[in-house]
Amino acid sequence: MGYHPVNLLFRFILELVALVAMSFWGWTQHDGLARYALALMVPLLAATIWGIFNVPGDHSRSGDALVAVPGTVRLAIEAVIFGFAVWALFAAGAVTQGRCLAAALVIHYALSWDRNLWLLRR
Repeated sequence: MGYHPVNLLFRFILELVALVAMSFWGWTQHDGLARYALALMVPLLAATIWGIFNVPGDHSRSGDALVAVPGTVRLAIEAVIFGFAVWALFAAGAVTQGRCLAAALVIHYALSWDRNLWLLRR
C-alpha cells in the first residue's frame, strides 16, 4: 500500500503541506527582512535534506540517492521534518491545522506499513 499511486500522491501533498507549515512558522517569528528569510530558508533547508538523503531503491522516491543512508536514518529524517512541521503549526498558533497534519501523517504511515518495514530492513 505504501507504493500505491494514491498513497504516493497523499505523501507528496503531506510533504508540500509540511513545507508550507515551516514557511508559515518562519513568517510568524519576526518582522522585516528576518520574516522573509525564515519563511524561505527553513523550508528550503528541509527540502534540501529531504532530497539529498535517500535509501537506494526506495520506490516512493526516484530510487536514486545522492547520499545513500540506511532506512532507519531515512525514517528518522522524515520523523524530524514532519515532526517539526507539526510543531511549527502549534508554535505559530495554528493548533487545529497542526492536529490535522499530525492525524494525516499517522494515517499515511499506517497505510505505508510495507514501505516502513522495507526501510527498517535496509
